[in-house]
Amino acid sequence: MAMEFLYGTHHLSNQNAKTMKQFILPFLILLICTAFRISAEETMTITGKVTDAATGQGLAGVSIFAGMPPKGAGHTKPDGTYKIAVPAGTKRLIFSYVGYQSRTLEINGIVINVALSASKNTINETVIRGYQKRTGNPFAAMATGTTDVPVANVEQLLQGKVAGLNLQNNESYTGINENSFKTALTHPLSTFSVDVDAASYSNLRRFINNGGLPPADAVRIEEMVNYFDYEYPQPKGNDPVSICTEVADAPWNTRHKLVRIGLQGKKVPTDRLPASNLVFLIDVSGSMNYYNKLPLLVSSFKMLTGQLRREDRVAIVVYAGNAGLVLPSTPGNEKMQIKDALNRLSAGGSTAGGQGIELAYKVAAQHFIKEGNNRVILATDGDFNVGASSDRDMEQLIESKRKSGIFLTVLGFGMGNYKDSKMEVLADKGNGNYAYIDNISEARKVLVNEFGGTLFTIAKDVKLQVEFNPAKVQAYRLVGYENRMLKARDFNDDTKDAGEMGAGHTVTAFYEVIPVGVKSSFSESVDPLKYQRSPEKAVKLTGNTELMTVKLRYKEPDGDVSKLMQQTVADRGTSFAQASENFRFAAAVAEFGLLLKQSPFKQNASFDHVISAASAALGRDREGYRAEFVKLARSAGIMARDLLTFEQTEKRNEKD
Repeated sequence: MAMEFLYGTHHLSNQNAKTMKQFILPFLILLICTAFRISAEETMTITGKVTDAATGQGLAGVSIFAGMPPKGAGHTKPDGTYKIAVPAGTKRLIFSYVGYQSRTLEINGIVINVALSASKNTINETVIRGYQKRTGNPFAAMATGTTDVPVANVEQLLQGKVAGLNLQNNESYTGINENSFKTALTHPLSTFSVDVDAASYSNLRRFINNGGLPPADAVRIEEMVNYFDYEYPQPKGNDPVSICTEVADAPWNTRHKLVRIGLQGKKVPTDRLPASNLVFLIDVSGSMNYYNKLPLLVSSFKMLTGQLRREDRVAIVVYAGNAGLVLPSTPGNEKMQIKDALNRLSAGGSTAGGQGIELAYKVAAQHFIKEGNNRVILATDGDFNVGASSDRDMEQLIESKRKSGIFLTVLGFGMGNYKDSKMEVLADKGNGNYAYIDNISEARKVLVNEFGGTLFTIAKDVKLQVEFNPAKVQAYRLVGYENRMLKARDFNDDTKDAGEMGAGHTVTAFYEVIPVGVKSSFSESVDPLKYQRSPEKAVKLTGNTELMTVKLRYKEPDGDVSKLMQQTVADRGTSFAQASENFRFAAAVAEFGLLLKQSPFKQNASFDHVISAASAALGRDREGYRAEFVKLARSAGIMARDLLTFEQTEKRNEKD
């Protein structure tokens, strides 16, 4: 009948067809309205905005769950707004975001705005039970702050496999072979490039907050230590950097000494900083289509935009399958225009990182400010897969751009496919720095609180060389900086690239020293040398108590010739308890790194000592970063103890 009806209609006269259309059209409208009414009765749409309670800034990527038990509903946009459809009759919404206190609100209308407060307890309240099976609704664990983690073996949790997810997944990290102890008599010089990067700390924080311990190669102790500000004495005279040293007993082996070398960059008020010519180079490939990648990135750059002045300029270059200019170089005071361009970004396609870098440097060169801050800020997860993509390819590309006088800042986002190895190479070779942004609070730290240090270089190619006195030092070991080691001759070679320091930046390095006369399995066992002075003769020759001499070389940001600074260091027999707060806290962070790496040099290190030492050395801690570290160490300690219990249980089960 239906086919006959349609066939007949096809052969109707024009007048009959018109009559039939007049009959069918109201029927179709009625049918659509009925369907819409039925659909509307089954769901309701709620809109609103989620903001930071302290700043009013919109929060991107906030998870929104509907009902109890919670059901996934969506995430906020880059400006913090959201629009979700939830089942009719839903009584409440749950708003959850890493680093903030979750909130549950009753649904009393179709518009719900919410302000989230930064959490002081999130890290501390997470309980990891690595030997139990996960049961029930996974969102319930998130709501209560307790996570049950299924673990097949110890190695899985050590590699970040938690809650049924492999957090490491396709992430890549450069392999690290820890520095070993060197004999001072045969290897008196230790030379390395400074490192102001802090990406490793915020990245491992992400692992721990997600309920797992980071891979060993993701733990770079120098970046952990340098995440924190120690406020060493400001430079005096014309040098932009000061040297501050301190010696005390090593906390993980009191027979050894720990030597701290601290560098303090000169602080420059924001209104006196040189004009900036910035290019935001943003990865908008498909891999960035996740709430803690592009949305968090956009929110981060909006915060940076808020710091810019009329004399500053910003351009935006994006790259996916191809690279393109989405915002020409624009004065920094035209903030709405810059933010509108950021709001229009969306993710999709492959990742042509090499093309993006080429275009970004070209745009920066076109608007180069003489005696200003010319910088490309690259924001990505590092997953390059089109064109120049290997670490070596990217290294050569960045090295070729370094000579242009344009500096590089690398900001890393996301997890799962995160390419830390590539990011570190880009920053190291591009006269730049590197930070990992795991939440909006970290973005505020890097791009607002440390605005000058992140973006304004005061000294480049900064190198340190330490000469040890064999009359006092039997052996020594540089803690961290494995990827920054230089040859002794590189120290005086002004063509050799090294690290940069920004305005107000601090750099801290530790040497663990085995004094002469202390028996240690770490000391090399060698026969007495025939043609060199023995330590006994050396002490008569020197006639002083110097432990070592620290030498530093640096260049002005636009200079080609280095300047030399140096300072001697003596051991005054200070115990660890008598050391300064800065020394004790930084040493606790280094000890934490030894434990996370399961370092063969950890000796008597323990999580309990890390927690007690850091807790007693919080100082003023205006931003709460040190207090957060204590909570992080406590969470890692819980996981480590559970791992040990699990491992022991597994061994007993194998025997049975």
